Amino acid sequence: MRILNFLDRRAKQATDKMTIFSGERSYELAVVRHPRARRYTIRVRNAYRDVVLTMPARGNLTDAHNFAQKNAAWIASKVAELPNIVPFADGEIIPFRGKPHRIMHRARERGTTWIEKDERGNATICVAGSAAHISRRVTDFLKREAKKALTEASRTYAAKLGVTTGRISLRDSASRWGSCSESGSLSYSWRLILAPAFVLDYLAAHEIAHRIELNHSDRFWKLLDSICPERKRAEAWLDAHGNSLHRYGKARA
Repeated sequence: MRILNFLDRRAKQATDKMTIFSGERSYELAVVRHPRARRYTIRVRNAYRDVVLTMPARGNLTDAHNFAQKNAAWIASKVAELPNIVPFADGEIIPFRGKPHRIMHRARERGTTWIEKDERGNATICVAGSAAHISRRVTDFLKREAKKALTEASRTYAAKLGVTTGRISLRDSASRWGSCSESGSLSYSWRLILAPAFVLDYLAAHEIAHRIELNHSDRFWKLLDSICPERKRAEAWLDAHGNSLHRYGKARA
């Protein structure tokens, strides 16, 4: 399932950069030449936390820079609206299956990472060992849980449709929540474990439905709705909150 458009994917391959100023702050823009672009456009992307200027293939960098500088105040306002980064660190609160969990460092305890309730009944993700390893251990824990949940959901829907699945892998892509190849190999974003369970469940149903309809035809959506009645609810949640999942686990600038 795609979450960003074609221009977003091309932006990751941008080779040109430019800097503009708004007040006393500077902003770096990635510049993408696109053969189908008819005008200069600017987008501030939540998932990548960057600014991309797309220009026609025959455009020139001087005009692009002038266009960006003219819109510097708008760029500054959009960058300021980006959600705060939440690192995987002691005391931070992150979602797990859509519910808030506080990361608690348990330096003197054995083990790696586990979930428990604190004295007030609040959910926590406990991490043993050195503080230097908290981020890695939380990330590893979330990936393990994501693999387990997505594998189970994928197999459940595969059984419903009478199809098989191939290898299931995890990625941290900002362009797709999931994908299904012709051979049945499935790939998902591990960040789905941060979303509510019905959202993860929907993505598994979506990709398994591609085992029968490797397209987004009317037949595909009818098939998907027959096995996942909460499709529209999940899609609405992803539209409203999906990009925010990318702010977790990254280092603060």
